[in-house]
Amino acid sequence: MDDTESTTTSADENTGNLCDNPTRDTLAEGLLGLLKPTVDQLDDRVRATRISQLELKQQIDSLNEELIKVKEALNNHPDLDPYVKKLIACKHKVTVVLNVLQASQDRLNEIRRMINKDKPVQTAVLPEPSSEPKQSTSSVISAQGSIN
Repeated sequence: MDDTESTTTSADENTGNLCDNPTRDTLAEGLLGLLKPTVDQLDDRVRATRISQLELKQQIDSLNEELIKVKEALNNHPDLDPYVKKLIACKHKVTVVLNVLQASQDRLNEIRRMINKDKPVQTAVLPEPSSEPKQSTSSVISAQGSIN
């Protein structure tokens, strides 16, 4: 053998063989078959994400328009502070009247209680005129004095 001829193969010699290598083609098809479903699924998910992002952008734009309308409506409202102050003043007056009425009701109930308490004493002291013989005024007065 000549020293000029080499027994090792160079990369240039093997590149011509790459197109005709059935083992390499089979391995490439197998790897592509393994990766293709994952790549397709990833591509579908990216497409779905883009669609959902566009829908979300449309919803955000719609919401932004609604918020602008609400903001404009809030800026155009009349000043309600004087009316609120009047309502608070009326509430205060109603509370005062309620307290006065409650105190009057309590006093009235106390007077009724006292009247009902004194009624049995008065009926016991003052006999009915038709059922008993007439008593003298001094005996009625002395009877009242002993009860009090």
